[in-house]
Amino acid sequence: MSNPLLLSRRSFMVMPLALMACKKGWSLLELSGLTMGTSYSIVAIDHSKSVEKAELQAAVDKALAQVNVQMSNWDAASEVSQFNALAAGESLSVSGELHHVMQAAQDVHFASDGAFDVTVGGLIDLWGFGAGQTRSDLPSEAEIAAAMGCCGQAQSVELEAGGLKKLNAGAEVYLSSIGKGFGVDQLARVLKGYGITDYMVEIGGDLYTAGRNPDGQPWQIGIETPEAFDRGVTQVVGLSDMGMATSGDYRNFFDVDGKRYSHIIDATTGRPVEHDTASVTVLTDNAMLADAWATAMLVLGRERGLEIANQRDLAVLFLDRAVANGDNGFTSVASNRFEALTA
Repeated sequence: MSNPLLLSRRSFMVMPLALMACKKGWSLLELSGLTMGTSYSIVAIDHSKSVEKAELQAAVDKALAQVNVQMSNWDAASEVSQFNALAAGESLSVSGELHHVMQAAQDVHFASDGAFDVTVGGLIDLWGFGAGQTRSDLPSEAEIAAAMGCCGQAQSVELEAGGLKKLNAGAEVYLSSIGKGFGVDQLARVLKGYGITDYMVEIGGDLYTAGRNPDGQPWQIGIETPEAFDRGVTQVVGLSDMGMATSGDYRNFFDVDGKRYSHIIDATTGRPVEHDTASVTVLTDNAMLADAWATAMLVLGRERGLEIANQRDLAVLFLDRAVANGDNGFTSVASNRFEALTA
């Protein structure tokens, strides 16, 4: 099955900084490595010059290991793997962290008309987008129907006090669309614990920034142009004390008879989405919700997604293929909140 913590969607760029680390009174800490099947990076300003990099690295490693123990499908002993192994009607006591993530997943699921769904892994596998999978043909209607029988978040998972109850025997939870964002938030907590107030944390494209960058400005984050073979920037966002995530359909897809099928699967239809929205960027108070809402908005597409974004005061930028104009460009449409934050 697909691994929820293996799918990277790095669709941003940190714009060049002067990195004036020689300025008297502070030092620059940079950490990077591999986690959740992707990479992470941390840039932090130590104003006191008192934080030992090795000690901070150990704390980061510990926090990331804990997230995997709770949420990795590759670890058979993890909490989410234990839940997936339950029979219908059985319950599992879980950590406060996993319960928190699942509560957020349920909230976004209902708020997005079911577009966000952490039980869609079977469909992702069916369409050939699971870890190490490929396909060049289309699944049959019977195969789609069978996979959909094991999906459906609202019908599969029930939150209980301190635990989770499994309602659908065939359903499995995969947290690829919310787990990395939660991991980012956990690393932000580590940095705050060391008294660090100016930093950027990123895992696989989901990020959180606090305070100012080494140039004394909000962290400058470039949103990628949604082209499969281009690393251009369509817009630069100055980000401070916010989470950000971008989801796109332009890196993971296959073609059949001239039609593109992307890895963005709509759980309500069992099929890849067919609208013209190529990427969605979301800004929220934390990376976990930015992660989840970016996925939900890309499944929904710009038309319905923009309605929900404005109703819920969410900061969302949609990039649509300009197919109606007969060209290869993109049109951008921002929610009211996104426009206000980036004005």
